[in-house]
Amino acid sequence: MSESLARTLFTRLQITGPDVDGVALVTLARPDSLNSIDLEMFTELKRLAVVAEADPQVRVMILTGAGRGFCAGLDLEVAGQLSGLSIEQYMHIQELAGSTIAALRLMPKPLIAAVNGAATGGGLALALVADIRLANEQARMGVAFTRLGLSSCDVGMSWLLPRIVGLGAASELMLTGRIIDAQAAARIGLVNHVMTADELIDSAYQLAREIARNSAFAMRLTKQGLQTNVDATSLHAAIELENRTQALAARSEEMQTVFARFSEEQASKRR
Repeated sequence: MSESLARTLFTRLQITGPDVDGVALVTLARPDSLNSIDLEMFTELKRLAVVAEADPQVRVMILTGAGRGFCAGLDLEVAGQLSGLSIEQYMHIQELAGSTIAALRLMPKPLIAAVNGAATGGGLALALVADIRLANEQARMGVAFTRLGLSSCDVGMSWLLPRIVGLGAASELMLTGRIIDAQAAARIGLVNHVMTADELIDSAYQLAREIARNSAFAMRLTKQGLQTNVDATSLHAAIELENRTQALAARSEEMQTVFARFSEEQASKRR
């Protein structure tokens, strides 16, 4: 029997739900450190992706941060220990961080980031793995690695950010290390919508429930198709994939149920 997200124990994450609509709220739960990421949080986020994918009660997830920030990136205590590590130990941490970002990105269920306050460095990467990003007016977002003497090409940033905002905007953010506010993030397409702090979670739930009403299989095929075709070599290759996913969706049990209900409604209108 697969694990249930609601029954899985986490120490760095707080899970609310899933509710009757299949929406689960995941809160990064280290508010005293602006939800900075330590090794345990990386491990739990990676496990979250696995458990959520296997749990049929979860249809859509929302990711947010406890307190006044979304995520301030790597925990400073962990960062301070890196200089004393061997290259093999450092590589292990890099691989854990990178594989966590990949697991969240590749999870086939829709993920909404509700960015409340700071999302910098690895915290920005957590926002980028989401399919849709909402932000409150206090949100501040940036790569910031270069200001610490590190490459901005880390935890998937060089792949994710250009695909969301374009190469020019990504280059400016990654080379300067600049932190931008929510309105600037919206102008370049880094976030979809900006709202007040009081509206953020309610708006995320409203959007999540709108998505969750759709067929789970159709949502999975749509998300996977988008992720695959953003790197398609040609329009022809993209259409070939779409042809196959649509043929699969058309034969699904959910599609047959929806079509039967639609046919009955049309027949009753003609009577």
